Amino acid sequence: MKSLLTKVCWPILRFFESDTAPDNYQKSHRMALLFLSVVFIGLSLGSAWVALSIGSLGALVPVVFFFLLGFVALVIATLGSDAAVAKIWGTK
Repeated sequence: MKSLLTKVCWPILRFFESDTAPDNYQKSHRMALLFLSVVFIGLSLGSAWVALSIGSLGALVPVVFFFLLGFVALVIATLGSDAAVAKIWGTK
């Protein structure tokens, strides 16, 4: 299942994957990225609820923005290599 999801999400993963092994990778980086993905997806759901309650199309911009950030973080945290996680944090 993971290999199928990796193939489907390859357009996202290819920006963050690298062949070099990261020096500063820690397991906590992956956990923090997973936590941030949940926070951003929660923000998108909260923004969607507010957008529906006020009925404005302009309020959908934060919904899309937060959801895309959360989705990319979730893909990298669950399917990405250690190098991809280190690259998204900016550590080399």
